[in-house]
Amino acid sequence: MNRIQGLRYNPYALLAILVLLIVFVFGLLWTLIPAPPKSIVIATGFQDGLYYRFGERMQSSLKKEGVELQVLKTGGTQDNLALLADPKSGVDLAMIQGGVADVSQYPHFVSIAGMFYEPVWVFYRESSFKGVPDGLTLLTQLKGKRVSIGNAGSGTNSIAKLLLDTSGIKPTDLEIQTLTPQEGAAKLAAGNLDAVFVVAAAEAPLLKSFINLPGVQLMNFVQADAYTRALPFLTKVDLARGLLSIENDFPRLNRQMIAATATLVSRETISPAIVSLLLENAQAILKSYSRLQKQGEFPSINGLDFPLQMDSEIYLKDGPSFLHRHLPFWTAVWVGRFARVVIPILAILIPLIAYIPALRDLSLRIRLSRIYAELKVLERTAADPAAREASRQALADIQMRVNAMKVSSLESKELYDLKGHVNMVRERLKLDS
Repeated sequence: MNRIQGLRYNPYALLAILVLLIVFVFGLLWTLIPAPPKSIVIATGFQDGLYYRFGERMQSSLKKEGVELQVLKTGGTQDNLALLADPKSGVDLAMIQGGVADVSQYPHFVSIAGMFYEPVWVFYRESSFKGVPDGLTLLTQLKGKRVSIGNAGSGTNSIAKLLLDTSGIKPTDLEIQTLTPQEGAAKLAAGNLDAVFVVAAAEAPLLKSFINLPGVQLMNFVQADAYTRALPFLTKVDLARGLLSIENDFPRLNRQMIAATATLVSRETISPAIVSLLLENAQAILKSYSRLQKQGEFPSINGLDFPLQMDSEIYLKDGPSFLHRHLPFWTAVWVGRFARVVIPILAILIPLIAYIPALRDLSLRIRLSRIYAELKVLERTAADPAAREASRQALADIQMRVNAMKVSSLESKELYDLKGHVNMVRERLKLDS
């Protein structure tokens, strides 16, 4: 009680200190730990591709949490990488096909997580491979054929080129066309192509363009194990008969496939709160992607080109934080931001509070020593009649200052000792008068 008596004499000073402290804390909140953005942009792919559809579903899910996700149509992975690398594009997130990016060109990119498998589908006209008993099973069988390897800027284009090169096939060994999946399906149906490369998830709507084409079948990658060893970003997946269409019995036989992993990528400066929000909503969305992947297999840390973002690693290992499990998104964000600033401040202030009594004691001793120094001077001049009147006035001033001093009960002894010494000097001045 006595320790705060001094403050009670000036309540406005206490109020000013509190206001300054609040302003300081919230100033730190806004500068050191900025709030996550309420609007973000994701670069996806073609409108009938799964990248775009995934973006739309994420958009609807995030809207419920008060975050606006703008879904941008693009030509595919290469376009997405370029947009994410350009700070003026406004793009914050990008869907990237595994194995396409040259990681060294994008040192500030991080993976949020792998989202789903994207098999390499090679659709071919059966009539173009009449002399092959089991149909198309080796990429070397494409030599001399008319083949679409995907439009420029797409992940399909990059992976198709890589697979052909790995298979020892030169660009001059076949007639290459760079078409979109829709254009490839149309030419395949018209008999103007022999095969079309498409890299997309089994749930991608664009695959429907190939399922109903008469005389078209799906390549069986009999060398799937060899490709996954030569190109580690690929995964071997088994495609059951009729998986793409039970009604059309497509494919007609079980197939071995090789698949890249579609990855959600961002810059390393992405807000940790947004990372948690994206992963939480992605988990709910990906429950319906069950044709090729096992339940709970995605979001995944496997098959990533870029380093895994730190907060993603924590989330995928331990799940959402306590706050995000029990509070609405924005409430959890604000509580978390406040705690991240206040806790370090308290960690600094609490030890300092322990030094307050020592500082008060030091302050009191400094004041007392100054007064004792003045008393010593007065005592020396007590025998001088010429200085006696001035000494009495100086002593009266000292007496007023001593009477005005406020100390705690633990410091009362020092104050009363001082008052006794002041009286001793006063008596000395009287005796010498």
